Amino acid sequence: MPFAIPKLKPVSEGTLALAGIWAGLLDAAAASFLLIIAVNAWAPPQDLPWKPLRLTDPVGLATGAKFARAADDPELCRKVLAEGRVSFLEEPARQRGDCSTENTVRVRDGTAVPLSPAAPVITCQVALGYAFWSRHVVQPAAREELGQPVRAVEHYGSFSCRKVYGRSEGRLSQHAFANALDVAAFRTASGRRVSVAGDFRGDDAEGRFLRRVRDGACSWFRAVLSPDYNAAHADHFHLDHGGFRACR
Repeated sequence: MPFAIPKLKPVSEGTLALAGIWAGLLDAAAASFLLIIAVNAWAPPQDLPWKPLRLTDPVGLATGAKFARAADDPELCRKVLAEGRVSFLEEPARQRGDCSTENTVRVRDGTAVPLSPAAPVITCQVALGYAFWSRHVVQPAAREELGQPVRAVEHYGSFSCRKVYGRSEGRLSQHAFANALDVAAFRTASGRRVSVAGDFRGDDAEGRFLRRVRDGACSWFRAVLSPDYNAAHADHFHLDHGGFRACR
């Protein structure tokens, strides 16, 4: 008996169109997968949001987002500091009336510029901001504007149990939580002192340096207040990681 070839049902135009769509999607998915592999292998880690944040990497396209994530995660914050070879001591949480110190550390060594006085009590996010600011803003600006690196950053302190501007009423200052740092001056390798009070308004290298590091701090702190903000900040930069954003 001769073999009978079965007749195939004709495929509708709709089915063919749907098959074409699915084939196109599969091709696009395969191309995207290969592109991700290539990007992961060849793109700089600072430009990739899924790569870890590293203090030693240059600032890239994804650095800001990764920094914000680390600043909001106490465990990740400490991991980034430790992997960046920033030495710090854990500071126990303390409560003093309405003021408290939680998620705080004392940075001992490893930042691009040591703090003076050394090892103030600061929150991990302020320590992280200072580590990135001193490395990626302060030292490059010092070499370009002042012709030499900075060897110390002088500050007025971090923790102070008080309300904003020391008033008797109103909201608590970020200093009441050790979540702020007041920077007063920069000491260069040659011993020159560049102060906010004396040099911020100048048209010389010192003034340009101070305004540049003020502007650069806005990438690493949520609030940056300088003499341009008001008279209360005429002699220092206020740097904090509170809930309000300001850069002035």
